[in-house]
Amino acid sequence: MGVYRARDLVRIPGLLSLSRLPLAAAFPFAVERPRAAVAILAAAAASDALDGWYARSTHQVTATGTALDPVTDKLFVLTVAVTLVRRALLSPLDVLWMSTREVAELPLVLAIAASPRLRLRRAALASANVPGKVATAFQFVTATAALVGMPHTGWMIGATAVAGAFAAATYWVRAVRSDPPSTTVGRGAAC
Repeated sequence: MGVYRARDLVRIPGLLSLSRLPLAAAFPFAVERPRAAVAILAAAAASDALDGWYARSTHQVTATGTALDPVTDKLFVLTVAVTLVRRALLSPLDVLWMSTREVAELPLVLAIAASPRLRLRRAALASANVPGKVATAFQFVTATAALVGMPHTGWMIGATAVAGAFAAATYWVRAVRSDPPSTTVGRGAAC
């Protein structure tokens, strides 16, 4: 299970993860129409929730899927962030605060992508991380608020940063606890 396989890309969980790529490509074109942009955000959020749930509930968790999901998440979030900055709906600093979780998780994602042993361990221990889902929800709500020009978006950005930091901490704690120190790569293993 620690091996990447192309056939896992065309299973339902892989296709759900991959669906975020065309959604990311469409987002910059939809940003001028807030309803369309919010619909794209909602579709991406739904695919993010469904891919992992479906993989776990149907025993289709794979190394490919555990690597693909965070990559497509990051690509989607990056596209939304760059678009919102280019349209002056958020500042680069706002986006950095909203990306607290992604920045803090990056070493774990890279370690898992580089190590077949860590991919195997990640796939074997796959489970939803509630703080991570909450942080994602905050990101989507904050991006929506920026799109439609809601007041108090600054407070939402702060709440998103706090939720992201908490989620990242839970990923790191789970990674360190799930892998004995003698086999931990850089103190960060599977998240």
